[in-house]
Amino acid sequence: MSCILHIETSTKVCSVALSENGACLFEEADFEGPNHATRCGVFVENALSFANSHAIPVDAVAISEGPGSYTGLRIGYSMAKGVCYGYNIPLIALPTLEIMCVPVLLYRGELEDDALLVPTIDARRMEVYSAVYDRALKPVRGIQADVVDGDTYREYLDRGPVYFFGDGSNKLRTVIQHPNARFLDDINPLAKYMYPLAERRYVRAEYTDVAYSEPFYLKEFVAVKPKNVLMK
Repeated sequence: MSCILHIETSTKVCSVALSENGACLFEEADFEGPNHATRCGVFVENALSFANSHAIPVDAVAISEGPGSYTGLRIGYSMAKGVCYGYNIPLIALPTLEIMCVPVLLYRGELEDDALLVPTIDARRMEVYSAVYDRALKPVRGIQADVVDGDTYREYLDRGPVYFFGDGSNKLRTVIQHPNARFLDDINPLAKYMYPLAERRYVRAEYTDVAYSEPFYLKEFVAVKPKNVLMK
């Protein structure tokens, strides 16, 4: 049996959850943000109080590692590390884009066998940060910064249906007209979606070093421009 505290602060939404053996026991989320500095600590305290009041020992902390907001990720990481040190428990780091795929796979009905998933996080101008996954959450293309136009994901769209979602997908709607493009609304990276990924890593003891683990900041990327854009 394992109880995991989940912290997600990569976007303007701040959320914290507590799971045990495939079930979400507790969740709080603030969609009015970014309010991470004022809400994250309160949510974590409430989650730990819930665990203590139900005599449930917390076995690990899972953190959403990005890409995402520099400030939000730093706040979430600081909180996660503090709990790990205080409770002497391991830290599990999860890619934010992978977390975003969980509600699509679990709650959005039947997907085509050859469907690909493209979670997106909004960046400046016409940039998004994305990855490409198959239905088994196997990376088809890793995390990358894209300057988007109508051909950015054509090699995947030409293969079959591609589902775009996340807060960067609104930019894609304006430029992608391919018949295989599918757009899903209201998909956010939330703490309550982290438990299937975190519990699998916990069973495998796939932890990250608490002292040296750092967020996956957007500044680490170099945007990949469309091929038809001249670079000066």
